[in-house]
Amino acid sequence: MTAVEPVAAEAGRDFIRDIIQADLESGRRKEVITRFPPEPNGYLHIGHAKSICLNFGVAAEFGGRCHLRFDDTNPTKEEQEYIDSIERDVRWMGFDWGPHLYFASGYFEQLYAWAEVLIRAGKAYVDDQSQEEIRATRGTLTEPGIESPFRGRTVEENLDLFRRMRAGEFPNGARVLRARIDMASGNINLRDPVLYRILHAHHPRTGNTWCIYPSYDFAHGQSDAIEHITHSICTLEFEDHRPLYDWFVENLPVPSRPRQYEFARLNITYLVLSKRVLTTLVRDKYVSGWDDPRMPTIAGLRRRGVPAQALRDFAKRIGVAKANSVVDMQMLDFSIREVLNRTAERRMAVLKPLKVVIENYPEGQSEQLEAVNHPDDPGKGTRKLGFSREIYVERDDFQETPVKGFFRLSPGREVRLRWAYFITCKEVVKDASGEVVELRCTYDPATKGGNAPDGRKVKATIHWVSAADSVPAEVRIYNQLFKAIAPTPATFAEDINPQSLEVLTGARLEPSLADVPVEQAVQFERQGYFCPDPDSKPGALVFNRTIGLRDTWAKVAAGG
Repeated sequence: MTAVEPVAAEAGRDFIRDIIQADLESGRRKEVITRFPPEPNGYLHIGHAKSICLNFGVAAEFGGRCHLRFDDTNPTKEEQEYIDSIERDVRWMGFDWGPHLYFASGYFEQLYAWAEVLIRAGKAYVDDQSQEEIRATRGTLTEPGIESPFRGRTVEENLDLFRRMRAGEFPNGARVLRARIDMASGNINLRDPVLYRILHAHHPRTGNTWCIYPSYDFAHGQSDAIEHITHSICTLEFEDHRPLYDWFVENLPVPSRPRQYEFARLNITYLVLSKRVLTTLVRDKYVSGWDDPRMPTIAGLRRRGVPAQALRDFAKRIGVAKANSVVDMQMLDFSIREVLNRTAERRMAVLKPLKVVIENYPEGQSEQLEAVNHPDDPGKGTRKLGFSREIYVERDDFQETPVKGFFRLSPGREVRLRWAYFITCKEVVKDASGEVVELRCTYDPATKGGNAPDGRKVKATIHWVSAADSVPAEVRIYNQLFKAIAPTPATFAEDINPQSLEVLTGARLEPSLADVPVEQAVQFERQGYFCPDPDSKPGALVFNRTIGLRDTWAKVAAGG
């Protein structure tokens, strides 16, 4: 991997698109058919989001189509839950496969028939060696492999054993079917790879029909050929597998000849995108589930309030490259903020409340103040905020003895309440332990709306909520799951950030926030972007922080 990328790649143009353009212009291809082929053994993560955008994106740009195909060849790790989640995530990302939903398991009969074609041609054989023995005799990058003692079986014997494997006569691991290619090949993937293994396991779609299953390498390329995929786009770790896929295509009567192209997978600072690690995080309860907002899964990002548009923009911004690199987390954060700044309505919420009593505001009186929902989008309209004698402000917005540069509330100081009035702190009330529990203030009725008719200025504007009509909520502050810039997959537990989640149970929100749809982000002014969690219920609101603000609006214009 190279160093962290400091800038984004040129958006909208890349070598994959150049290849497709050239194929169409030269007549090598008449149409563009791509596919997004996940294995249903976990939830999709942000790296998959990049692949989704690429495969569906180039198909749309060139007037073609993209298939959604599940490469479901390992029933011991695959579940219907994962299939459902993947379909849900792709749709949420904004893409549609139409009628082109496929499963490798739908091709099992054809794949089996092609395996027999290889056996009859003397290009596949049944091996009785164990998985460990096969691995030990495969050789290294500098030493050739050792041929299996069963490599010389006759075609008749191989066909008989393979059919008996299918019939369920042998236990798991007793035999495998291997391709007969070249045990001395410089590419280890060509050293008689395994095509079929025995697995007496229930499959999510085929049930107990099969007890032998094709390897990913055997099923993947042939599934592309069956679907007439023109451009098989995958990540760089499959580059060394391409000669094997080509060997299958050359030695089988497949209906089309797909061509594989590799691009760099996504790596982001402070994240681990290994599905094995993500599975362990869920299984060992380091997180609450696949959709935990700290997870880099699409489901987790959605639950955190990240909009799909932000992921699409991020994918476009980082571009498609041939060499692996690491993208700075700040680029993802930038894309999220860019979208939410444009789209998220503004609300007020006090996360750590401090009570304020406005002594010269008439007891029993209340009024409705008007607040703008979005400062740059008049079309989003306005809302009403209740105001009365008692309000809550943020505890961090008060210092009894202010430090240099602190311009918010302190004894004798006047500040602006957002959309409301100027108030001045007159008295500090403490409990027996000396903790500040209440502020006594006065307000200037002439400053309604946040402007002083005499032109006087204040140095700070703070947010607030009414004590009378604000609603209580639990607010979950999510931070990075890992504290290391490059977490080590082998020892990831050591890099987990112990402060990745802070739960605030006493927050107070303006009442309109009770009606915000689940997972739709809004901006808590001066705090960041937040969204209701699926755990949220009427009377028991739960909000997740999506992302913090780049900075506060301490210099916001009067009333603006």
